[in-house]
Amino acid sequence: QVQLTESGGGLVQTGGSLKLSCAASGLNFSYYTMGWFRQAPGKEREFVAGISRSGSNTFHADSVKGRFTISRDNAKRTVYLQMNSLVPEDTAVYYCAASSSSAARINGVSYWGKGTLVTVSS
Repeated sequence: QVQLTESGGGLVQTGGSLKLSCAASGLNFSYYTMGWFRQAPGKEREFVAGISRSGSNTFHADSVKGRFTISRDNAKRTVYLQMNSLVPEDTAVYYCAASSSSAARINGVSYWGKGTLVTVSS
């Protein structure tokens, strides 16, 4: 059974930082492109960042470029999202995703995590 388990969410003030982690089990981790999506209250889920199987290619949405960084450790079967300079508009549930597509700009998700809440206070 595939499990993607996110952690690291919480409450932070504007300008602060958080690092999200997603631990994977039940799948050949290094075979999958990994990514992060987010869903704010009342809004659709949106792509945040993706990283290729080897970690050599990444793609970040314009809204987070320069502030967020995705990375992965295949030995630990874990993908990370370092979030800096957080603003209230970043408040959302953040979801980890695994894709069989090779593109870092993920356009199809095979597996989803359950999400972790990030709240940025003004």
